[in-house]
Amino acid sequence: MEDQEKGKLEVIITAPAESFFYELLEYLYNHYSIDRAEEIADELRDVARSLNYQSSRGTLEPRLGHLGEEHRFILYKRTSYAEVKVIYYIDEKKGVVYVTDFFPTEKDDIEIIKRSKID
Repeated sequence: MEDQEKGKLEVIITAPAESFFYELLEYLYNHYSIDRAEEIADELRDVARSLNYQSSRGTLEPRLGHLGEEHRFILYKRTSYAEVKVIYYIDEKKGVVYVTDFFPTEKDDIEIIKRSKID
């Protein structure tokens, strides 16, 4: 795996994460201008894709410790008061970063646990 040797990992957005992304996108289109919603969506995709390098830079997600995958998150600041956690874990053996959720921080944190059950 040549890319892995250079420190580059493959980034895979899981099916549940994709579903959560589109759920968030629907909210954005209903509450923001089309241009702003698309800008946020593009930036979130960029955050996820950026995990191919220095993927361990995210903060450990304590609510998902029971899954044993060392889930991490990177915060994307949507507005001055609303953020989205891009939640992921790294499979070093496969050289893959799995994005498992796009979690709006205004939701109750306990939802992170509930949402992880379909992962």
